[in-house]
Amino acid sequence: MKAYIAAPLFCDAEKQFNLLVDAAVREVGFDTFLPQRDGGEAARLVRQGLNEDVVRRRLYELDCTAIAECEVFVFILDGRVPDEGGCVELGMACARGAACFGLQTDSRRFGGTDSNNLMVDYSLTGGIARSIDELTALLGAHLAALAPAC
Repeated sequence: MKAYIAAPLFCDAEKQFNLLVDAAVREVGFDTFLPQRDGGEAARLVRQGLNEDVVRRRLYELDCTAIAECEVFVFILDGRVPDEGGCVELGMACARGAACFGLQTDSRRFGGTDSNNLMVDYSLTGGIARSIDELTALLGAHLAALAPAC
């Protein structure tokens, strides 16, 4: 079963955290698609001399294909607001019926509430975890619910 991991990937700290989440999701038993690893980072590729429009189009198409192939979608919501690209990816995954899970270890919220935009929260059909351990428990329960009874 494949899981797509959507997350901000704009600084070293974000990218390192994404790798930790990826390892935990793999440990539960999923194959993963992590855009920073499996697609590449647009800014780095452009700095290497590749055409920006070509790079951006290729990454967009690769991510869209990976989302279409995933059964599970994991969205790292950390930051003052969820990453806008991740929000689009969440909408795509939810619309095609993937089980969608959130991970939000960051306590900041716009307006001081304990929730995100309702379109984000209600698209995360599998729930929102507050730690990696809680996320792996949610994902494990999801897998167990799919397993045939013996």
